[in-house]
Formats: sequence, C-alpha cells, structure tokens
Amino acid sequence: MQSCEISTDSTDDPLRSRFRFHRQPRIVVIGAGFAGLAAAKALLKNGFTDVIVLEATGHIGGRVHSVQHGKAILELGANFIHGDQGNPVYHLAEENGLLENTTDGERCMERISLFSKNGVSHYQTCDGKRIPKDLVEEFSDVYNEVYELTQEFFQNGKPVCAESQNSVGVFTRSLVRKRIMLDPDDSDSVKKIKLSMLQQYLKVESCESSSPSMDDVSLSEFGEWTKIPGAHYVIPDGFMKISELLAQGMPSNTINFNKPVRRIHWNYSAQHQEVIAKSHDTNQNNNHNETNHRSQPQEDRLILGHPIYVECEDQEWIAADHVIVTASLGVLKKNHETMFSPSLPEDKVLAIEKLGISTTDKIFLEFAEPFWSPECNSIQFVWEDEAQMEELVYPEELWYKKICCFDVVYPPERYGYVLCGWICGPEALYMERCDDETVAETCIDLLRRFTGNPDIPKPRRILRSSWGSNPYFGGSYSFTRVGSNGGDFERLSMPLPYANSTKAPPLQILFAGEATDRKYYSTTHGALLSGQREATRLTEMYQDLHRAETTKPNM
Repeated sequence: MQSCEISTDSTDDPLRSRFRFHRQPRIVVIGAGFAGLAAAKALLKNGFTDVIVLEATGHIGGRVHSVQHGKAILELGANFIHGDQGNPVYHLAEENGLLENTTDGERCMERISLFSKNGVSHYQTCDGKRIPKDLVEEFSDVYNEVYELTQEFFQNGKPVCAESQNSVGVFTRSLVRKRIMLDPDDSDSVKKIKLSMLQQYLKVESCESSSPSMDDVSLSEFGEWTKIPGAHYVIPDGFMKISELLAQGMPSNTINFNKPVRRIHWNYSAQHQEVIAKSHDTNQNNNHNETNHRSQPQEDRLILGHPIYVECEDQEWIAADHVIVTASLGVLKKNHETMFSPSLPEDKVLAIEKLGISTTDKIFLEFAEPFWSPECNSIQFVWEDEAQMEELVYPEELWYKKICCFDVVYPPERYGYVLCGWICGPEALYMERCDDETVAETCIDLLRRFTGNPDIPKPRRILRSSWGSNPYFGGSYSFTRVGSNGGDFERLSMPLPYANSTKAPPLQILFAGEATDRKYYSTTHGALLSGQREATRLTEMYQDLHRAETTKPNM
C-alpha cells in the first residue's frame, strides 16, 4: 500500500482534511470467519499495519467448525468446497496439500444434495419398507426435471405466475404432483409413495438452502445463485485448515478472542463529545489504543477525530477509521437496531429484513459396528402420511419429523461407523434445546422404525451442531426469501456512509460475509471473496488519495 502520510491545506474537503495528520489508518474487522480473516490478511499484505480483528468466540473460522472426534475430523459447519475452477478456497486447499488424501468418494461432479457419494440411497417408508430402486429413479427423474425449471425464471427472465406464489416449494410441489397424478402407468399406491417422496425431497432441499421450507424460497431469484464449475471436495483434515491458512502470518496481537461487540458508534461529529468523553474515561488502560498510538497523548488522539468508536461488551472502546462488519445475517437481523449508532439507513434495514436465514443442523451418531449394508450410502425417511400435506410445519413435540435422512460418513477407514442426520428450520431449534440423550434416543427410534430393524443399538457417541441458538451466528447461511431479490445482497454490501454523503469521511462501515455476495451467497468462497472485496475498497481509496496528493500541482 502506498504511504498514508498525506498532507493538504484544504479544509473544505472532508476526505482530504482527515488525512492531514501522519498515521496509519486504524481498521477494525468484526468477526474472524472466512470473510474477516480474508479481509485482514489482504489489508496486512497491502501495507496496512493498524488492523485489529475482534472475534466474539474463542476460535477462528466462524461457521466453519471442524471437531476432532476420535481419530477423525467431523464438520459441524461448512463441509464442501463447491467447485474447483477459479474457487479461491479450492486453490488454497490444493496449493497447500489439503486435498492429497481426498478419496474419489469425497470428490463429486454432480449437484451436491447434502452428501453425495458412491453407493445407493435407501428410501425407507415409516412402516419399515424400502422403496424399490427403480421407483426411486422414476421419481427422481421427474423431480430433477422440475428442479431445472426452477432455474429458468431468473436465468431466462421467465415470468412467475400468481399460482406459484413466487415460491420454489409451491411451484415444485404443484408441478411434480400434476405429473405424478397424470401418469397412467402408476397405481394409486405408487402415486402415494411418489407424492410422499416429493415431501422428503423438499425437506432435503430446504436443508441445503438453509430455509425453514422451500415454500419460503423465492422462485424468481432461485436461479441467480452461481455454481462454480468443477468438482466438489471434502477436506479430510478439516475445513478449519483453510481458516488457519488465512490467519497464518498475522501478527500475534491482530486477532482478539472472546471480544463481542455491543455497538458501533460511527459518523462522529462535534455533537458526539459525550461519547468521546466516555471513551477517554474507559480507555485509560485500553491496550489497543496505547499500543498503536503510544507516541500520542489521549487528547491528541481525540483531536485527530476518529470517525468511529467500537464499543465492546467488556466496556472497552476502540477508536477506528474504518470498520469491516462480517457479522452473519442472523446477527444483523436480531441486533442491527442496537448495534449501530446512528441507525442503519432504511434501505439497508429493509435488505436485512427481506433476506432469509435459517438453521441447518447436523446430528452425528457413532456406532461400534454398522447396521446398514455395505452399498448403503444413506437412509432417507419417507413419511407416507405426508403425501397430501402442503407446507410441512410441525409442533415442537414432533420436531423429529423434519429430519430428512441420515448419511453414511465415509470412508469408514477414516471415520469409523458414523451417520450424519440433517434437520433444518424451527424444528432444528427445537432439537437444539433437547439434551444429547433425548436426541440420540429419538434418532435411534426413527432408524429402527424406518429400517424395520428393532435391534439397532444406541450410538456410542453423539455430536451435533447448534447454529440457530448460538447468539453469535443466529442461523447457518442466507437465502433469497420470497419478497427479496439479489439486489438486497448488494444493498447489504454497500459501505456507509453512502457516496452521496460528501460531508462525512468515506468508507467508515464496510460489510462482508456470505450474505453480502450476490452470486455466491451461502458459501465459504462467497465469504472469502467478500472480505477481499472490502479490503480492496480501502486499499484503492488510500492509493487514490496518495496519487491525488502527489500529483497536485504547486500553486
């Protein structure tokens, strides 16, 4: 980065007048997930030296959380590298040898639907019978044809009819049902099974979208999410290795753990002297300020006029010139009113409210021996009594009906005999409130019922995620809810104050994270790219300022 020691006699231009002093700009990054780490790494690489990362939890990674379970690593969060052609996460993994032990079964060219792997999915009915493979394939062909049609509304500008309610779930359920019912070759009993499978497929789809139901997902926007070409990969040593690579080389005092933020006071002016006075009182022992501005007394730092003060939960106040917020959409939905002072602009608040985020949780069960056959790669739960139901919403005591399947985690040589169950929406939150023993017993009851095997033993161990109830995440990842569109991701990503606000220092609050990437929302590469995007904004601004000053003619 070019030098930030800019001097000018102009006091009319706020962009220039704030840089008449000689110091590095202080940049505070909130969150040490992929977005925050990528932003901090890029800033440090480009010459910024006063970069602070505030992480609310005790570890880096955000919604990437790899857990040692016996000899293996299990992923409570992100599981796959989605695509390898131009994907920065893939290139980091490949260049650092993280994919050397990835097996063929952990590398897939097809559309990922939770886990996708070699072997055969066993679709089991609630009375313990397996649905014949050819019947499953017949239904799958119909469903996949309709899935392709859901992509056309955005990609081809196809108008959405009122009957669909602009909902992927409503559209898919209606069209697939019509095709099933019009098939003259199927008996009523076969049609019922296929209609029940439709409900199960939509549960799987909602887990993948991290939506309460596919009825909540916008049909007109569904096709905008952009797939990176190439294979999908599992990282055997854990997705956390990518987080560690992003943090590698950062000065030891850059990342501050267990440092949740209460409020961001931005756009400071003379009217905020009472807050500045408070920061004077509470920052006498502020290590961040003392470390980075030891040569400047407190009074001089206030005269310099930092436009932002970050108020932490531990009552420390940290002065900043720029803050990059990488908080999840779930956190913004819950806290935006109290998190920003002054409040966020109305259009940004509307974007936060319109976009969707829900919870997709995993339930890992470890067994001493497999009770499933060697070719079985998953056990899919098909409830025949749900064939004619519309949107599937369950009372709290029936939360388990939202578990769509259990996948076999493989290879067993690495993981042992482990199943991974999937649940999403409010039912996932119900599950999170139960204790381990209750969840384990409930899952075993389901497996016994659907496989028709009453002798399935209790699992040796259980491990599960809890993204929804975690106050620092409030869900798994974002989706385009009915009523939202891709423009809402862009509005969420716009820095504050807006460019037309000429009296305020620019780029005070920047936003990153998967929910700020229009093309790649819900992905780790979307999060990483968004952090790099915001770092680039700051790098370019300071380079532009330097060029403007060094090329200004002498008067």
